[in-house]
Amino acid sequence: MTAKDTTASAATLSPLARAILDSLTQALVVFDPQGRLVYANPPARAALQDAGDVAGRRLDALRPRLASLGARIVPLRAGATEVGVLAHASAEQAATLAERERQAIVEMLDGTNGRLAETARRLGISRTTLWRRLKAYGLQPNGRRGGSSSARV
Repeated sequence: MTAKDTTASAATLSPLARAILDSLTQALVVFDPQGRLVYANPPARAALQDAGDVAGRRLDALRPRLASLGARIVPLRAGATEVGVLAHASAEQAATLAERERQAIVEMLDGTNGRLAETARRLGISRTTLWRRLKAYGLQPNGRRGGSSSARV
């Protein structure tokens, strides 16, 4: 599966969600409620590359390969509504979602040389939301911890 295939099929995921999922080292595959592949992060694409082109594949077809990787398959829910299925194989101790979001923001700030408008645009969030996240994580716009002028966090 190419990055283009994954990006095209992941149109329902925001850029921030993709950035967070891409920052995970565990293999992560998202399926829609009908079992069609919606998104696979880079570790999942690497782990599934021997399964051939997985774009458009269904959960039933990939279940044996996912099981061989030790993946857990869990339903994704929004309230009482099932919105899809998540398959993940953990290679490390999971960090919190907030830690992953913070890391994605710091990496994007690095990638845009601290340009807030460009960072917000690439993450698919407003500048106001980015400012709120920076404040919540104790970061300055340059990606440093508040009050610290030493190395990046």
